Amino acid sequence: MGNNIGELLNQRWKIDARHSLYHKDGTWYHQLRRFPGALCDPFGYILFSTEYAFRNCANLKIDKDVNVKGHISEIPGYKRVSDTDVYHGI
Repeated sequence: MGNNIGELLNQRWKIDARHSLYHKDGTWYHQLRRFPGALCDPFGYILFSTEYAFRNCANLKIDKDVNVKGHISEIPGYKRVSDTDVYHGI
């Protein structure tokens, strides 16, 4: 379900990512596989233009899955979507 929501938000918010993932808390994700890639939460997203940028982001701990240190909104470049476009129970 999360991947479907990520792709839906990719289209709705015009992120233009080749792979986008969603997590309701913005703290845990599967790994991005195609780039540019986006990690989304209910209020916005962070777009990684390259795999290098993703793998070298200091706010991410990447093992089998991706754990965010804090929240994706704390990553420089996070884009908050305007309140009128925020995800509401897709």
